[in-house]
Amino acid sequence: MKLSVFLSMIFAAAAWAQAPAAPAVPSMAPDTVIAEYGEGKKLTWGELQSFVSGLAPQAQNNAMRDRKRLVEQYLLMKKLNEMAETDKLEEKSPYKDMLKSYRMTILMNAEVQKVAQEFPVRTEEQQAYYDQHKTQYEQVTVKLIHISFSSSPGTGSDGKKRLSEDEAKAKAGELVKQAKAGADFVKLVNENSDDAQTKAKSGDLTMSRAEGANLPESIRTVIFGLKPGDVSEPVRQPNGYYIFRGESVSAKPFTEVRDQIFTDIQRTKMTAWMENATKGLNIKQQNEQFFSAPAAQSAAPAPQAAHTN
Repeated sequence: MKLSVFLSMIFAAAAWAQAPAAPAVPSMAPDTVIAEYGEGKKLTWGELQSFVSGLAPQAQNNAMRDRKRLVEQYLLMKKLNEMAETDKLEEKSPYKDMLKSYRMTILMNAEVQKVAQEFPVRTEEQQAYYDQHKTQYEQVTVKLIHISFSSSPGTGSDGKKRLSEDEAKAKAGELVKQAKAGADFVKLVNENSDDAQTKAKSGDLTMSRAEGANLPESIRTVIFGLKPGDVSEPVRQPNGYYIFRGESVSAKPFTEVRDQIFTDIQRTKMTAWMENATKGLNIKQQNEQFFSAPAAQSAAPAPQAAHTN
């Protein structure tokens, strides 16, 4: 497994500690009885709270919203767990192996969280990181016109004309000529664009480089290459042609990205720590046949972080 993938799993688990806490509950002593079940057995708030605190924060939130169902599910889990213990299932495979794997994963995540908390990230570090990586937080605003085309051109059931690809390309080309000649771009948007979401905002689209990573490369290259006032040539996509006009380029304020910078710095420090820990294993391969087996023939899946929700 690549270290980057492994770390992403670990940081997903570490994020639990930073998630919002569960909804507040009435203050009560741990020995307060909140339900009776079976033949006179009692469930205390302390017992239930101990179970809930072991869940991921989002699962805690969900559980505490419906407390009647929480109690029912907990007591059912407890009953089935006792039945499994009576049947000694924890001593049988694959359950014995699964419990061992889950225990290792939970303790691994706990150690990573502990180490992460030992890496302080000072405000001056965050500011310096922001200054050095300012382009990373750059955002652009463009206006766009979308001219769609259809594999079945003609008049649709809604009475609107559907253009063929050649017709859409020709229309887009003409609009580019008009825009570059000084035509009112907002008017061109309102009269021609098929993108309802941006059309409602006079064609405006604001996007950071991080957000742009999810766009097709041909679109991303154009958007982040435009200077204010520049009009692009039509960009073909499977659903039509796009025309962009550059509006503004700016960097998100430090205050808006400070939390993300904190995470980025901590991730960098944790990556270095993990790489050192991996090197310290001093692994020496001993069985050439095992390590030379093609990946496609491997039956064992890569280990996954345990889910606790």
